[in-house]
Amino acid sequence: MTAVEDHVLKLDVREVPRVERHPRIFGMLNSLLPDYQLILTVDHDPVPLYYHLEMHYDGMFGWEYLSRGPEIWEVRISRKKHEGCNCNCGGGH
Repeated sequence: MTAVEDHVLKLDVREVPRVERHPRIFGMLNSLLPDYQLILTVDHDPVPLYYHLEMHYDGMFGWEYLSRGPEIWEVRISRKKHEGCNCNCGGGH
């Protein structure tokens, strides 16, 4: 993870073992404050992540593709609000 600019974090999981990717991604997303963004770089289309966010975190995140493969996908995920998630994380948000 690296800071790109104020309120923007970058996470490249291409070299992260697959079993560790989702915990790392969701850890970052759950820690984002409103108006903060995560630029996620992966080696496949992360559309399943989009659907998961829509289903369990309705209205909490924005989603914008910055790059759509074929080898690298980048998505800007922005935190819109910080309450009402259904993730059962115990974070009180």
